[in-house]
Amino acid sequence: MNFTFHQLKIFLEVIRHQNITKAAEEMYMTQPALSIQLKNFQKQFDIPLIEKVGKKIQLTDFGKSIAQIAKNILSEAEELKYKTKEYEGLLKGKLRISAASTGKYVIPYYLSEFVHKYPGIDLTLDVSNKTTVIKQLQNNEIDFALVSVLPEKLDTDEEVLLENKLYLIGDTKKIIKSRPLIYREQGSATRNAMSMYFRNSTKRKSIELTSNETVKQAVVAGLGYSIIPLIGMRNELQNKDIYIISSKGLPILTYWRLIWLKNKKLSPVASAYLGFIRKEKEAIIKKHFKWYVDFKK
Repeated sequence: MNFTFHQLKIFLEVIRHQNITKAAEEMYMTQPALSIQLKNFQKQFDIPLIEKVGKKIQLTDFGKSIAQIAKNILSEAEELKYKTKEYEGLLKGKLRISAASTGKYVIPYYLSEFVHKYPGIDLTLDVSNKTTVIKQLQNNEIDFALVSVLPEKLDTDEEVLLENKLYLIGDTKKIIKSRPLIYREQGSATRNAMSMYFRNSTKRKSIELTSNETVKQAVVAGLGYSIIPLIGMRNELQNKDIYIISSKGLPILTYWRLIWLKNKKLSPVASAYLGFIRKEKEAIIKKHFKWYVDFKK
């Protein structure tokens, strides 16, 4: 058997995108060149690895087992590549993190010092909706996910970072009943928390938006009222563009937590980052989030 690491990467990209054209774009290759490498990799096996179903490429049962082996081989190769540098004290490698949208106000402060300490690290930070973040974690495309609610039906370990406080906000100090409630999209942890809070309220018209930042700007514009995390409202509260409206049962409290797949073999970089977080998180909170921890309403 004579395959290359490059062919393994091509194979995994094709099945990740379920499309040769998209995989070629991701790997900065022409479609014909990628197709040739994929064909050469298939020649190593007498049993088909993939099949075309409609417009999508899907794995055969045999292909699924080969895909898992390919992932393991590339993971071991990457660890081997960076092991010498680790022992020399020059940690290098990739760190891949995905954060639910409001996590953009949290995760950079837990990364800055670590990345400066190890400049050889390649960091990929994706900020997306919760559904996408959990899918990336489930597919083992990232090392860690930052979420405020643990995913169902997914076995994970966690490191709690910071309390997440959700308040009812508006552009006035009191609710004008004719204005609607503004919700996040389905699947959002903030949406679920707000839906639970208002579950027994009299039905009223509502608006659905796809990010907390958009919701916040809609509230500033006087479009309606919403429950969103305090962490992203500091400037608007200071400028009195928005106000926190006192309401029974608020704030809703959850926790921002870094999660990873249980029993996942973390790379040297991921292991080092987890150790850094466990050692430094209290100092990070004290340095960057004192206003947030001390906030009372």
